[in-house]
Amino acid sequence: MGIEVTPAGIHDSNEIKSAISSFAARDSGGMIVLPHVLTWTNENLLIAMQLRHHLPAIFSSAGSVAAGGLVFYGNDFEESFRKTAQYVNRILRGERPSDLPVQQPTKYMLTFNLKTAKALSLDMPPTLLARADEVIE
Repeated sequence: MGIEVTPAGIHDSNEIKSAISSFAARDSGGMIVLPHVLTWTNENLLIAMQLRHHLPAIFSSAGSVAAGGLVFYGNDFEESFRKTAQYVNRILRGERPSDLPVQQPTKYMLTFNLKTAKALSLDMPPTLLARADEVIE
């Protein structure tokens, strides 16, 4: 597909700035922001860098998109938390944790921020937006 992945080992906000600035100089770049305490605590910086360097970015939470990120695609955390509560209930009622099956997420969400897309000069295809669970305007 002609895509080159450039991992950026980051440990603090200065390394985030440096890593994004270095690969933003290349043509046709974008970011995949993985779930991690460092990316969550630097969410505003990542969103600002996305906008400053005109980089499309996919984030690991819908909250990041509500805060100004471009797109989120991932499991529905609310659904996962409900399933967790059901497991806790079953354990408190006497079931052994080792008897409970491992469950994978079954509901995924797609969220777009059209204001951010406009700021990045991106035209989002209507067919893609129609498939989204949430479109922030």
